Amino acid sequence: MQYSQLCEVYEDLEKNPSRLKKTEILSNLLKTLKHEKNKEIIYLIQGKVFPDYCEKEFGISEQLCIKALLKSSGISKDKIVSEWRKIGDLGLVAEHITKNKKQNTLFSHKLITDKVLKNLKTLPELQGKGTVDKKLSLISELLTSASPIEAKYIIRTLLNDLRIGTGPGTIRDSIIDTCFKYKNIKQKKEFIDLIQAAYDRSNDFALIFEKACKGIKSIKSINLTPGHPLKAMLALKAESIKDGFKKVGKPAAFEYKYDGFRMMINKDEQGNIKIFTRRLDDVTNQFPDVVQYVKQHIKAKSFIIDSEAVGFNKKTKKYTPFQGVSQRIKRKHNIQELVKKLPIEVNAFDILYLNGKELTNEPFEKRTKILRKIIINKRYHLKTAHQIITNNEKQAQEFYKQALKDNQEGVMIKNLKDKYQPGARVGHMLKLKPAENELDLVITGGEYGKGKRAGALASFVLSCKDNKTDKFLEIGKASGLKEKEELGLSFIELTKKIKPLITKEHGRKVDIKPKIVVTIRYQNIQRSPTYKSGFALRFPRIIQLRPDRKADDVATLKEINEDYERHELKIRY
Repeated sequence: MQYSQLCEVYEDLEKNPSRLKKTEILSNLLKTLKHEKNKEIIYLIQGKVFPDYCEKEFGISEQLCIKALLKSSGISKDKIVSEWRKIGDLGLVAEHITKNKKQNTLFSHKLITDKVLKNLKTLPELQGKGTVDKKLSLISELLTSASPIEAKYIIRTLLNDLRIGTGPGTIRDSIIDTCFKYKNIKQKKEFIDLIQAAYDRSNDFALIFEKACKGIKSIKSINLTPGHPLKAMLALKAESIKDGFKKVGKPAAFEYKYDGFRMMINKDEQGNIKIFTRRLDDVTNQFPDVVQYVKQHIKAKSFIIDSEAVGFNKKTKKYTPFQGVSQRIKRKHNIQELVKKLPIEVNAFDILYLNGKELTNEPFEKRTKILRKIIINKRYHLKTAHQIITNNEKQAQEFYKQALKDNQEGVMIKNLKDKYQPGARVGHMLKLKPAENELDLVITGGEYGKGKRAGALASFVLSCKDNKTDKFLEIGKASGLKEKEELGLSFIELTKKIKPLITKEHGRKVDIKPKIVVTIRYQNIQRSPTYKSGFALRFPRIIQLRPDRKADDVATLKEINEDYERHELKIRY
């Protein structure tokens, strides 16, 4: 396939905001790709060259793109930078200057998509001396042969800023329209469930598309594989113990809701152990202590276990908040030092796979019994989550109070009969905690401060996600972070993390790539025409960074609406 054909599809997708129209455009493309040997072209629709579970990144900055444009076009750096400041989109700059490039293109040739994939897939693999020059060479090779429209999308892909609005839901629906026939909405819903289940197990659209082209039986053959990242099942909120029982039924399982971060622990048939976060990041090297705990305390040949890692004070043995231990997730150096300084306890609460058999369709009461049989509990190392199974509200309330006394966030309330649904936010697993007015949101904008805060971002625009359109919608603005890092998360620290993600500046305001997730505490939610979500948070405060979560994990517009309606109901009655 010619890369120019793909770029024409990008153009159509960018021009059409309607999700239905985007699905139609993508479906037409996929009908062409059905006959292509390399199904990995589908990754490029997401602005990637690897499946969603892969954490490899291009590692390309705007400055390196500018150098590549200079090398391929012969146009001066000053002119490229000047255009960039005016337009604010380096992709559009690439398109404009390619129309007027000075370099001799005698040896250029038409770009094929496989060549673009090959060069881009090589970028993350380059290491050591001369890496920058090698990356520059690979990018320049593509740009030298690129037409103006191709140059635009090469640059945008490199900067993870494709701007065509195709989220996983749109790609999923386009695969359905391409590969299956359905007569009504009910039948389509069955296909949506089928493809979504396959995606939640594999996080790989190329694999799903390839299997879907072969039919339903082939799609159903996608199973869990230990060592392969998997999306965790997520919970909805409960308002009280009584509300929890009403929603999940009696009896129910109650477990501590630990103030930590999710760990999906894998062991394959060969004995290799891998640990993944909720973001699907492989953090095995960051947690050599957990690898040892798994070897010592889990007696099984192969498994996938869902768990929560929680920090504790080495001297007092008291559990510590997430913020203290979160730095272990991203650390690449001095690992052993952090293991000693910030020890963790792993609390296993579910099992999805054991010794060659998938368990996701088994009821929770069976899964939890299996889990407790294979784990040798050792406190402050690895153990099963503290649990009771009861139909007694008073007993459940006492358990909840004890969880809070033990410095945990609250409790999880689980239906005993339901299955595990990877990647889904389900109503048969609930979370109950006192601070109900908390949300995980993504930062999508900001504003530079004045006086003492000049040069640093002093306020931050917060957004939720609309799953219907795959867009992030503004819901509020938070400020008031501390000035000194030793007092907690500071505006200086957050500015450092955000600056590489700024996509556009207009006066003191900036647009920010939706990457950084934060937990927000707020007073209540109200209707508001000011923000695109239609809602506004009253007095939002940033509580902590969530490096273990992706932008797609943030609160949805549907959840915001439900929280708003619950609050209104309370006021009314």
